[in-house]
Amino acid sequence: MSEVLSQSQIDELLASVIGGGNVETKVYTEPGDKYRKYDFYSPKKYTKDKLNIIKNTHENYCRLVSSRLNSLLRASTQVSLITVEEERYYEFSNALSDNDALTLVSAALQNQEGSGMVYMHITTPLMLSMIDRMLGGKGDEPQNVSSLYAYTDIELLLYENIARYLVSVMKDGWSNYLDLNFEIEKVETSHGLLQEIGMDEIVVIVVIEVIINDVAGKINICIPSTLLTNIFGVLESKKSSNGKNAGAAEDKTSKDIFEFIKDSNLEVTAKIGDATVMLQDIFDLKKGDIINMNRPQDSFVDVFVEDNIWFHGKLGVQNKNLAVRISETNKH
Repeated sequence: MSEVLSQSQIDELLASVIGGGNVETKVYTEPGDKYRKYDFYSPKKYTKDKLNIIKNTHENYCRLVSSRLNSLLRASTQVSLITVEEERYYEFSNALSDNDALTLVSAALQNQEGSGMVYMHITTPLMLSMIDRMLGGKGDEPQNVSSLYAYTDIELLLYENIARYLVSVMKDGWSNYLDLNFEIEKVETSHGLLQEIGMDEIVVIVVIEVIINDVAGKINICIPSTLLTNIFGVLESKKSSNGKNAGAAEDKTSKDIFEFIKDSNLEVTAKIGDATVMLQDIFDLKKGDIINMNRPQDSFVDVFVEDNIWFHGKLGVQNKNLAVRISETNKH
């Protein structure tokens, strides 16, 4: 189908032909939502619910880090979670420069099974600002800091000291879900030599923004799939065991309640029928008179437990005493 020109395009074409010039084409782009392309060759491994667990834990972690940095640096600090995304490890590694320092954090579950390594990276301007404040400076944003900047030995010691403060509250961030212990293994400046995580391994990258006064930077946390698989496995087992225990506890509670109340005394009465009698007739009643109960001779007798009809039965005699034989249970 041939393209139909708009009136403005026709006018421009005529003006160009008359003037002997070239037609200036304009590209019009309609604003719209931008969508990220999905890679079908490497499908996502974790569902949205699992990523929400990581998001919730690190939102708690951000609040804890903000409080910790406020007390450590004596400065107004804003810490907020930016993104939680599933990526390949090489995407995290390629974003680092050769001289970036990487904090290696060991994470161990309570039962000491399925431990793993977590990588934490703090952008250089942010770390230098925090180091400056720890040494008594104002913590202004460092000028002319390039990607080739290399930390000195003293700065690396202070780097590790600050990182310990940040890692010490990771346990509390996960406390709502499970018991995880985090400890710093070392601060590595040659991250290209690390072989704990394969380049194509799936990882979850958590990006946290930190603003200290007028200095802004990011904390990037890389969690490998091996550790996450163990974490989610423990969470699933806890969920299933809690469901079983809840059912068992409910059964046990019902049994305990019944054992407690089964020795209670309840009043049981049998109702033969109803009759409406005038007061004059009641006044004239004497021995041998008969009151009509308005019920057939072979009808059931209602058996009440307290104020509720529980059974229907037949009147009879047992051991020279009036008795009621239960014939059916009232289902209403």
